[in-house]
Amino acid sequence: MAAPEFIENVEQLRALAPVVTAPIRHHVFVCTGKSCSARDSAEVLAAFEGELKQRGLLFGREAKGKNPRGSIVVTECASVGFCSIGPAVMVYPDGVWYAQVRAADVAEIIEEHLLKGRKVKRLALLQLPSDGQAAGSERTTDWEV
Repeated sequence: MAAPEFIENVEQLRALAPVVTAPIRHHVFVCTGKSCSARDSAEVLAAFEGELKQRGLLFGREAKGKNPRGSIVVTECASVGFCSIGPAVMVYPDGVWYAQVRAADVAEIIEEHLLKGRKVKRLALLQLPSDGQAAGSERTTDWEV
């Protein structure tokens, strides 16, 4: 089987991947791995997609009800390492990992974190890069933007 052709023309790449020219500000990963899915992560994912679509912020194809100029990408992913306290949600480029997220929390994460730049402290478990605290130390709750 022949290797796929490597595309060197940047304009051709941009035409094939419109995300590279979109005004993306955040990438939200929602874990739907085995443990998180047992804690209703599918509802969390649906809540992110629905709320962001309604606000016109969800990047994607218009044919799928999304906005090709949207500023937020949502990606379903497998385990991020702490599914036992899931559903887990990671927000980049801020490097914030949220734990025990419920569908009812999604509007608050969108409004406070994604739009206003303020982490939702009651759900924030970790911010990368990590401060290197040993396991069992108190969780940091006073992050600044």
